[in-house]
Amino acid sequence: MSATTAPRPRSGVLRRARELTPEFAEGLGLTLAIAAATTVGKLVVPVAVQQTVDTGVLAPGGPDAGRAAVLCAVAAAVVLLTTVTAWVVNSRLFRATEAGLASLRVRAFRHVHDLAVLTQSGERRGALVSRVTSDVDTISTFLQTGMLVLVLSLAQVVLATGLMFLYSWQLALVVIGCFVPLVLARRRLQRPVAQAYAAVRVRMGEMLSAISETVVGADVIRAHAAAARSRRTVDAAVEAHRKQALTAQIATAATFSTGVLVSGLVVALVIVVGTLLGVDGDITLGRLLAFLFLAQLWVGPVQAATEVLNELQNALAGWRRVVELIDTPVVVPDPEPARVRELPPGPVDVRVEDVAYTYPGTERVVLSGVTLHLPAGSRTAVVGETGSGKTTLARLITRLVDPARGRVLLSGVDARDLPGRQLHRRVVAVPQEGFLFDATVGENVRRGRPGASAADARAAFAELGLGDWLDGLPDGLDTPVGQRGERLSAGERQLVALARAHLADPDLLVLDEATSSVDPATEVRLQRALEGVLSGRTSVAIAHRLSTAEAADTVVVVDAGRVVEVGPAAELARAGGAYARLHAAWTAQHG
Repeated sequence: MSATTAPRPRSGVLRRARELTPEFAEGLGLTLAIAAATTVGKLVVPVAVQQTVDTGVLAPGGPDAGRAAVLCAVAAAVVLLTTVTAWVVNSRLFRATEAGLASLRVRAFRHVHDLAVLTQSGERRGALVSRVTSDVDTISTFLQTGMLVLVLSLAQVVLATGLMFLYSWQLALVVIGCFVPLVLARRRLQRPVAQAYAAVRVRMGEMLSAISETVVGADVIRAHAAAARSRRTVDAAVEAHRKQALTAQIATAATFSTGVLVSGLVVALVIVVGTLLGVDGDITLGRLLAFLFLAQLWVGPVQAATEVLNELQNALAGWRRVVELIDTPVVVPDPEPARVRELPPGPVDVRVEDVAYTYPGTERVVLSGVTLHLPAGSRTAVVGETGSGKTTLARLITRLVDPARGRVLLSGVDARDLPGRQLHRRVVAVPQEGFLFDATVGENVRRGRPGASAADARAAFAELGLGDWLDGLPDGLDTPVGQRGERLSAGERQLVALARAHLADPDLLVLDEATSSVDPATEVRLQRALEGVLSGRTSVAIAHRLSTAEAADTVVVVDAGRVVEVGPAAELARAGGAYARLHAAWTAQHG
């Protein structure tokens, strides 16, 4: 998904786009047929002009006002009908494209969630949002306006060409001869435009990333007096997008101006050559006037098509980025149907067998030769210095990533043989900073179990001894938490996250230190709530505080990607090894 990846060929992008959005093709044949009828209607005006002048105004026996009136009335009726058919074409096209674009957005959004955690981290969040939003909007703009203009323009050019040759093959050759060089040069002219618009989409993603990071990290920015630096970062991203957009527009303007120049030349030549042909008696006045109308109907669509082809480059750049996102491999895929296994009921027994893990695309070994057994119903704490690999171990157990070697068994079943939905109903992770959605406390808790009621959410708080805390909130369960839970303190967010995990009722719970960075009063509530959450299920806690390790049945010490000690905290503290050193340092700091 990176910007440095070799771009997919244009034909491949369009072919893949058709596969991803079959809704676009539904009813397309009828829409194009109505569009063709609309185009034919536009050619009635030049024909009516020719017939009115040659057989009405300049009739051999003198002007025939009746015939001229009938021809004008017929032309007006056809123009009115053409207006109706054009509305029908637009309406059908909008319905089909909106259905396809909605499907594309949903598919892209779901794929983002299917990607591994590390894949998501490798692509800046704003860039991912850009692919699902602004890139799809670019495609929408082209499909709902430009595509129709392109199709109608091409049809109009073909039909107008036939009539031009019927009225005067000499003038038809003049018109076509002027545009042949422009058509032949189009590929060379379009290449820099395509490259410029592809770069615009990349700069848009970078700009959204910079802006979103600044908004989300506003508190940190203020706390560290980094507002000026953040503004410079955003300003630089905005300026880079502006410059790239300007470059693309200049390339577009150059191409468009070339078309305008050729269009003016065509009209001038038609008037000059047509006048000379009229003097020699090779063309009537009606045919010359009709040809001027046809030349406009020919030149206008060619010019419009040239402009739309520039818009197509922008749309193709958007398509390419969306297709690349959807086609990014899911490195933690669901098993094939033949391999699917069921996870036995009850607390989960965890076995990690000779597991190794390496960051994708690098040679950095995070874990190597890890073998563990965590019995069902046990409480395990994983400790180690920052970067030791303890978080990666937790991700392997919850199957947020897969091992490069070895396997993780959950109650005797290889985690890779468990469908994601089944696995994550039974295995739940609570991160260090419990993420909350911009909703109420109750709605956040009910996300732990689909179909849960407000009574279920209230019961979850009560069972964890948090009923009095819930009652102390301004609106109880209906208290809004704000975006990312910003209306609650860090500890209060964790209380809600624990209640959500409790309501989910998992058989294996993985916790990233739930009590770090909270005030003492809230820590007491959290510890009491944790006892309720951990009761009756297997748990694994990444322990940043050794007080968490001391409350566990087993402590796993990870150092430089290897498990170096396993056992009860008290025994390890006396053994004089890695845990003893961590314990001594922690005691000296908090003693």
